[in-house]
Amino acid sequence: MSTMLVTGSSGLIGSEVVSYFSALGWVVHGADNNMRADLFGQEGDTTWNRRRLEAACPKFVHHEVDIRNRARCADLMAALMPEVVVHTAAQPSHDLAAKRTFDDFEINAGGTLNVLESYRRVRPDGIFAHMSTNKVYGDAPNTIALRELNQRWDYADERFANGIPETMPIDQSTHSLFGVSKIAADAYVQEYGRYYGMYTMCLRGGCLTGPYHSGVEQHGFLSYLVRCNLERKTYRIFGYKGKQVRDNIHSIDVVRAIGAFVESPRRAAVYNIGGGRANSCSILEAIEMVEQASGIKSECEYIEQSRIGDHVCYISDLTRIASELKGWSLSVSLYEIIEQLVSSWRLRLSGQSIS
Repeated sequence: MSTMLVTGSSGLIGSEVVSYFSALGWVVHGADNNMRADLFGQEGDTTWNRRRLEAACPKFVHHEVDIRNRARCADLMAALMPEVVVHTAAQPSHDLAAKRTFDDFEINAGGTLNVLESYRRVRPDGIFAHMSTNKVYGDAPNTIALRELNQRWDYADERFANGIPETMPIDQSTHSLFGVSKIAADAYVQEYGRYYGMYTMCLRGGCLTGPYHSGVEQHGFLSYLVRCNLERKTYRIFGYKGKQVRDNIHSIDVVRAIGAFVESPRRAAVYNIGGGRANSCSILEAIEMVEQASGIKSECEYIEQSRIGDHVCYISDLTRIASELKGWSLSVSLYEIIEQLVSSWRLRLSGQSIS
């Protein structure tokens, strides 16, 4: 029976990985210390999601592990010797990275190296899938010529009609400190594939979301927007006239990509993954879609200053991932994502559990 270790198993992508592979008969172990509650307070607490997994997945085993603890990582890996490691644990916020610089680096860069090296020592032939981020490109995408439309920005350069490819440079741009720590992690994962010959993959995600997302203002815009709408709480828009564009992908489609990689692994693979043009929207467009789904008018406040290193328009070019991960494509539309978020948050805010 196949064994997998998932770091950050109580988070959005980690929990989706647990559910997906548990349903396929894998024994799935999770490593998570609910650091999100430490980073974001009560709103970021993921205990509810861990309990949901323990109730729904009989073969799931939770381990209270901080990936910054090198010895603890090594001991866990030696005990499990998993065929696959899916690394989703991270500090995900631009803003917090600037306030908690060492925590950000020690989690994203140091923690990734701890997990990687402890895995290599017990399974040098193993499969390692890493959740990276499109923020490794910094604000280089902002150098692409844009055209301003009524409710969004879009690319004026036809070379980027399908979005941002993996060939976009990652240096000589402003990233935010979060983007820098994630570059370090991304580069380490690639290097373990090239230097040691391990099967590794970096998924450079756009806006990853879904019904199990504990969205907060600093991370998870679509989930947080839905929550603000339902709670009639003011949602703050930072810069770019609210026309900044993001492409949104459901967590199940991210996990399906991981599943395809496990079936046919490569060395040092790098893929941009997001909703592509089909699932892209501006903040203004997202607000309208959420209002339509919930029937509630959103309260918004515009802040002139944009976030440092933020993208004006980011759409993932899915050409490479669709070509190399056979059978993978988007399966959940943007409208379905928003409807699921509205339903999920309504249940959670009323104190009910979601399955």
